[in-house]
Amino acid sequence: MTEKIECIVVGAGAVGLACARALARSGRDVIVLESADAIGTGTSSRNSEVIHAGIYYPTGSLKARLCVSGKRMLYDFCAAAGVGHRRYGKLIVATNDTQTESLSGIRQQAEANGVHDLQWIEGPALHKMEPALKATVALLSPSTGVIDSHGLMLAYQGQAEEAGAIIAFKSPVIGGAVEDGGIRLRVGGDEPMDLSCRLLVNSAGLGAQETALCIDGMPPEHVPQRYLAKGNYFTLAGRAPFTHLIYPVPQAAGLGVHLTLDMAGQARFGPDVEWVDEIDYTVDASRAEAFYDIIRQYWPDLEDG
Repeated sequence: MTEKIECIVVGAGAVGLACARALARSGRDVIVLESADAIGTGTSSRNSEVIHAGIYYPTGSLKARLCVSGKRMLYDFCAAAGVGHRRYGKLIVATNDTQTESLSGIRQQAEANGVHDLQWIEGPALHKMEPALKATVALLSPSTGVIDSHGLMLAYQGQAEEAGAIIAFKSPVIGGAVEDGGIRLRVGGDEPMDLSCRLLVNSAGLGAQETALCIDGMPPEHVPQRYLAKGNYFTLAGRAPFTHLIYPVPQAAGLGVHLTLDMAGQARFGPDVEWVDEIDYTVDASRAEAFYDIIRQYWPDLEDG
């Protein structure tokens, strides 16, 4: 027997829970299918937890538009829901003339995206702001901050459930089919079942492609190819002498190895970019040596160990 429900969300990470919250609060019946035994066990709990300003994205792109407006909405949500966050501000630093030219381009890109609060900091003002920083000039993004990502997901979960959404853990999607008027899913786990819905949200993270392709009738040409790039992080032992997030000028494959602060002020470095063939969350300790060389370009007093 197939149970019918209006909306199914696959994946209980940050995106899935946010979608479930919005759908449930709009009056729709919602069930969230999560293959793990808890929320946010994938990429939602493996990131820098940074609230970005929307500086780098191509002007007019969805990423640019949603990041700029979403940043404001996220700060408002955190304040209203009591989610921990800190607006540290971010310094994008240049250590040579070529990078200084790049900073000028970044500032123009930010302005085009609607980010109008960047400040050009140099000389004594920059040294006073961050005495341990080695840089010729920096762009300050005062609206960049960090968030308690698990607290955010708990808030989404709580509000979704208050609005009537149901979250089913240990419930992997193992198959399905596109049918007239909706989609039928086969759900595995301890209590296998078939579910039919009119609206399906695929927010399965790194499993999104696999989820889409296991549904008969889903055109495979509409499923983008998955490319796996892993970012390694290393935590600093002791306190860092910085009060802002410190970012180098971005590289082609990412934002570069940067220094971020968590809610308690503890510093960590990363991510680098490591292309992999399969999902693997282990950290390669041998990559730490390369981190030292990169970080010392803007923090020369970083000690070994």
